Amino acid sequence: MRIHWPRRVFAQVLIAQVAITTGVMVLATGLFLAPFSHVLEDQAMRRALAIAQTAAAEPELARDLVASAPAPHGPVQSTAERIRRSTGALYVVVMDSHGVRWSHTNTAEIGHHVSTDPSRTLAGREVRQIDTGTLGRSARAKVPLRDAGGGIVGAVSVGIAYDSVHGLLLGAIPGLLRYAGAALAVGVLAALGVARSLRRRTHGVATADISALLDEREAMLHGIREGVVAFDRKGRIRLVNDEAGRLLGLDAGAAGRALDEVLPPGRTTDVLAGRVDGSDLLTVSGGRVLVANRVPTRDGGAVVTLRDRTELELLGRELDSTQGLLDALRAQDHEHANQLHTVRGLLELGRYDTAVEFVAEVASAHRASAEQIAERVHDPLLSALLVGKAAIAAERGVALRIAPATLLPDAVVDPRDLVTVLGNLIDNALDATAERRRAEPFVEVELRAEGTTGVVRVSDTGPGVPPGMRERIFAEGWSTKSATASSRGRGLGLALVRRLSERYGGMARVTARAGGGAVFTVVLPEALAPDRLTLEHAPSALPSPDLHPQKTALRAGRPSRQLTTTGESP
Repeated sequence: MRIHWPRRVFAQVLIAQVAITTGVMVLATGLFLAPFSHVLEDQAMRRALAIAQTAAAEPELARDLVASAPAPHGPVQSTAERIRRSTGALYVVVMDSHGVRWSHTNTAEIGHHVSTDPSRTLAGREVRQIDTGTLGRSARAKVPLRDAGGGIVGAVSVGIAYDSVHGLLLGAIPGLLRYAGAALAVGVLAALGVARSLRRRTHGVATADISALLDEREAMLHGIREGVVAFDRKGRIRLVNDEAGRLLGLDAGAAGRALDEVLPPGRTTDVLAGRVDGSDLLTVSGGRVLVANRVPTRDGGAVVTLRDRTELELLGRELDSTQGLLDALRAQDHEHANQLHTVRGLLELGRYDTAVEFVAEVASAHRASAEQIAERVHDPLLSALLVGKAAIAAERGVALRIAPATLLPDAVVDPRDLVTVLGNLIDNALDATAERRRAEPFVEVELRAEGTTGVVRVSDTGPGVPPGMRERIFAEGWSTKSATASSRGRGLGLALVRRLSERYGGMARVTARAGGGAVFTVVLPEALAPDRLTLEHAPSALPSPDLHPQKTALRAGRPSRQLTTTGESP
């Protein structure tokens, strides 16, 4: 049978930890037993040495060795056997200066020469060793035997049975193995706990799956068109994918840093940091409208997703403008029907000259309003926006005026930015003016170039902006209008206007208008291309427009157009 390595991470970790723990315990036991054996041998030799030294210190032993002959029942044999029995030694051998035994456990060996060389001991040196003699292997020690005058008259050799040393070693092994087994059991239990925790955290996936998941995660995070920013429990950035880096202007160096260190203070930072509650929170970053959602993670961090809704927001505003234009066209349909009825009546009455004059005035009035805008605003997108806004303003009963100082050449670097600025300002002005009922409400637009700097000014006759709110109205999400299902998020228009002006290095502000109302001024440096600027006529050189076209319209028996030019400055 083939044993397969498990694929689950927790199983691999468990087996590896058990194997490592077992190996460590076996190694530790072996490392303990190896020196323990040497320690026991050393202790046995020290014990033999101590017995030999004690025996050699007996003064009668040296005296009996000199005064008597070797005999199985001699005084030297009796003293040596007494010492052996009292100490438990294997043997106590006393020899003379020629190496002849005077005592021995086996009395038959008395009178014979010792089996090992005693020269080192007889020379006055103590000897310790593990050796094999007539009684087998033993731990032995030899010391010189001196008389009362200090002369060497022989030697004392003491042996400790090696089997007793080996028995001590074997006796220690069971206890050691019990401790090792207990430590191994604790290690295995700890490994099981770690494996279970790892299984819970990894959801039982295999090692190969983790690698594949990481690859898929990297591909997904950096391939989706939605920004993802991950934070740890301390609020530090843990991950920024490519789309989030593009939307927020962050690079790879943002990872590991606090959010306040990489983003300026404002609503975007507050939304990402979780200081603003709610879902689908709208914010503006770098002139782009973002929808943010923050989801907390189990480790105390959070993941924020960002969707770029700039194009959708612009399309929505264009849809609103188109809807307003359609409403205005439906209203004008009645006007055109009345005009056709008037022409038909004049023809039936035979007043052909009057009918021709009426048709010419109606056609020239419509053409004149567009021509007035085109003469002063040369960029086609901006002039088309003004024409459309004029129709919407007329439907809402508000006059849209073009200031006499208006003169913008066809040199705008990015007309879409000016369309965003001008469209938002006009929409807000129309809302404010239409809500406040007063005689002859109007919105006045001024577009002019100061070198390569574009200046946009929109004034209205609405209620105005109190001084305490003139900075708050540019904040993201702030609005005086109540949110509705079709509002798509209020409080973004003026925030976009300010962000665009700041991106150009300019500014956006609001002041009070003389006579009531508000004046919004936006300065956009370098908004016009210098190589496309040409010498333009001053506004005063243009033909003076009819300041009261309403009178001509009334004489012709038709409703008045609401697009006018006026000499009143905001």
